Amino acid sequence: MNVRRCAWSTVARFTGHDVARLLRDDGIVRNRLKVESTVSNAKAVLRVQDELGSLAALLWSHVEGTPIVGGWRTLEEIPAETAESRALSKDLKRRGFRFVGPTICYALMQSVGLVNDHTVDCFRYEQLVGTTATSS
Repeated sequence: MNVRRCAWSTVARFTGHDVARLLRDDGIVRNRLKVESTVSNAKAVLRVQDELGSLAALLWSHVEGTPIVGGWRTLEEIPAETAESRALSKDLKRRGFRFVGPTICYALMQSVGLVNDHTVDCFRYEQLVGTTATSS
């Protein structure tokens, strides 16, 4: 069995009892809506996997398969959200995901490599720019 699918499947099967247990865990954010959304988002991921093969396929479709290169000179230039993150947010919400606003989606896009927002003077910018072609 696919390990990634197994993890989503496990969370998707969480019950009210599991949610109550998690709400007593002081090692996590104990917001009922966020914990419950994690379970419903896991179910949404499974639906996306059934439809598209992977969550990655959905995410990469929002940047046409190529990371966006910011080319920023200062940290202040880096946006909190973009047209692409707004579109991703709308798509995820349409698919039943929760707590996926455009700022959260942009942070996700940065963290998984859909966006290269390293400033041009950062050593990682040059390391990554060879694998990317789109600029914002």
